[in-house]
Amino acid sequence: MSEIAIQFDRVGKLYQLGLVGTGTLSHDLNRWWKTVVLHKEDPYLKIGETNDRSKKGKSEFVWALRDITFDVNQGDVVGIIGKNGAGKSTLLKLLSRVTSPTVGAIRAKGRIASLLEVGTGFHPELTGRENIYMNGSIMGMTRHEIKRKLDEIVDFAGVERYLDTPVKRYSSGMTVRLGFAVAAFLEPEILVVDEVLAVGDAEFQKKAIGKMQDVSKGQGRTVLFVSHNMAAVRSLCNKGVILKNGCIDYIGYNINDTINRYLRMSQSFHKQTNKIINNIEWHKSGFLVNEILFNNTDNSFSILESGKNTLNIIVIGESDENLLADLMVIIKNKDEVPMAALAEGHCKGILTAINKGKFTIKKQIILPKYLGSGDYIIDIHMHRPMVEWYMRAPHCTELHIDGYQEGFGRALRCNEEGFIGLESINI
Repeated sequence: MSEIAIQFDRVGKLYQLGLVGTGTLSHDLNRWWKTVVLHKEDPYLKIGETNDRSKKGKSEFVWALRDITFDVNQGDVVGIIGKNGAGKSTLLKLLSRVTSPTVGAIRAKGRIASLLEVGTGFHPELTGRENIYMNGSIMGMTRHEIKRKLDEIVDFAGVERYLDTPVKRYSSGMTVRLGFAVAAFLEPEILVVDEVLAVGDAEFQKKAIGKMQDVSKGQGRTVLFVSHNMAAVRSLCNKGVILKNGCIDYIGYNINDTINRYLRMSQSFHKQTNKIINNIEWHKSGFLVNEILFNNTDNSFSILESGKNTLNIIVIGESDENLLADLMVIIKNKDEVPMAALAEGHCKGILTAINKGKFTIKKQIILPKYLGSGDYIIDIHMHRPMVEWYMRAPHCTELHIDGYQEGFGRALRCNEEGFIGLESINI
């Protein structure tokens, strides 16, 4: 059984909005009497509200984190994901002892190296070399141990020319390069990395992710990684935690399941039938799309021919003039990376005639076989190639492909959440 490296035990962090203090002298005196004189719990901790940044609350006290309880085993690489304001950075700051929890306890075994913000732990007036030694000393390393790692740190960061230049003259990219190299190479038992890697270029991001994989798999150290880049989280992490409004929404022991759940929460996917599309980007006045339907409108199974993947699309709308249009289907993976763009107008030079008034467009799209199994996002665009765009409808629905097997057909389905999927059926 794996040894526990980090334990979060009913951790909560309460902040007060606005002025410091309770807001009134009587409340301040009451807090002082209860906490300092009587050594009781702060009475104002009980009136904090959930941290939903989209709604105006009634209380001045907000729980940035509340009742956070989970364990991280040694050698785990855990992705902490969630929307902005969910409490991800606050959680890492508590672990790194930048601030203290209001309630609960955090137990960590070993030295913790943190990279929470660009320049965290660096003194701007000191040189890069001096900051390396200072950070190593803070982590409890001897000068000899730091010197032994110095060449590796400088080589990884790629800042040798500026090593004896004050850090205040570094760019944000150079600073995060050196900061990550210090955090990763000074042999911490726990490495904590916030969104800062996004500041670095593509080459450095690849190196950093590779180093974190080496640290966790090769050296058995623990990594907590916060990022909005789901591709990086998927490639690096083996487990995941979803935070929502300061609380744990989901703990996943499989990172793919965790990311898929988070993306379904984040995307406003529409049901298959009788659903008016609300998130269309309009590019032409007098052109309106009311519905986009996928496959059968009665939600029944649609058995497809063996060896094919066919997606039937119906677009219902109205136009104030006669138009020629091309319907384009954009297929993206769950990390929002485009995988295919399918359009007859581009491939065959065939445009669809749209008559003035109400119109219905029906298209049958053959999905490319190279997509393979997995989850995909479908965008619908309508335009006249090389002339003008009519509309873009991002995230119309989600497509799940379970994979192809010889001797099997495919069936498109839609569940109660509006989730479109391909599942194998015996033919």
